[in-house]
Amino acid sequence: MKILFDENMPYAKEFFSEFCTADALIPFSGRDLTALQVSDADVLLVRSITQVNEALLAKNNKLCFVGTATIGMDHIDQHYLAKRNVAFHSASGCNAISVAEYVLSSMVVLAERYLLDLPKLSVGIVGGGNTGTRLSEKLMALGITHKICDPLLEQSDHDHRAFVSLDEVLKCDVISLHVPKTTTGKHATYHLLNAERLSQLSDKQILISACRGEVIDNKALLALKQQGHGLKVVLDVWEGEPEVLTPLIDYTDIATAHIAGYSLEGKARGTEMLYQALCQELGKLPSLQLTHLLPKASISAITINEKIDLSLVNKLVKIVYDVRRDDGIFRQQLVSEGFDSLRKNYPVRREFSSVTVTLSSNAYSDVPHRLGFKTAQ
Repeated sequence: MKILFDENMPYAKEFFSEFCTADALIPFSGRDLTALQVSDADVLLVRSITQVNEALLAKNNKLCFVGTATIGMDHIDQHYLAKRNVAFHSASGCNAISVAEYVLSSMVVLAERYLLDLPKLSVGIVGGGNTGTRLSEKLMALGITHKICDPLLEQSDHDHRAFVSLDEVLKCDVISLHVPKTTTGKHATYHLLNAERLSQLSDKQILISACRGEVIDNKALLALKQQGHGLKVVLDVWEGEPEVLTPLIDYTDIATAHIAGYSLEGKARGTEMLYQALCQELGKLPSLQLTHLLPKASISAITINEKIDLSLVNKLVKIVYDVRRDDGIFRQQLVSEGFDSLRKNYPVRREFSSVTVTLSSNAYSDVPHRLGFKTAQ
């Protein structure tokens, strides 16, 4: 068996080495993969920058399994794979926690920068899937009022949450986007925030996008900001990646290189999920778990001796992940290094779960646990 995997999938060699010899387990550059490289692959494991379609697989007649170590699937021609009887699996939810923590870190940073009372902000979540749900859980832990818009889930029979309209969500103090890129249908998300909707936002609002770049019309956003609009903007994703509308960067409060989901846990969880899926396809029992591979975090234990308040929560969040690091890297190195290089060489980042918070008896609170930290007394 020959397995090709994106070079940015952590622990791929460790997880998939049991299926083939070392020389048949081959990494590739996601955006540069060619039909010739894939021609004799049995298994293809990609991330979101690789378009898996008829053109890529034209020279291959033996492929049996395709997996994407991502939540999004708009880069996969699922209809074509089904027509060829090629098994397909995604890693739904793998980096949802990572993205939610990116949003929370951004909110903490902007609340401090603009002297905003974080618990009093209202948050509108566009998209109630895995990522929107994880963000909702963290907001509930902090007592932050929030609303969710997801017309598809609202119409389903199995989700009984109270959803609201997009217009209502767009009135919240903070708007956080967590939808896939779709171009057809009544609820298409391409340019969901177009010039008209952007113009209806106020100077006091915060707009955060950590899903797909095309959900916001980047040129319309730039035009709005150039007119002096005070909207505060956090962009992790950009229309036309890896090309970026560089003039827009100067009008953002936080700008990063599509790394919101790039925690070590988030990326590695995607690898593990594809490993489990391939085991299932081949009728094998998984012999390896992610917990066997993850290293101990550089800061893995924190003791709190005071009553938990907002100031301590802010410190906890930033100790594990301060989004300003990635904003600085993006602004300083985008031109010299390039968008894809920033993603490929992304510094290790851990999730809240990598840290155990020990609470003294007079400092007990369930907030750290509900945010995702391990806790002890």
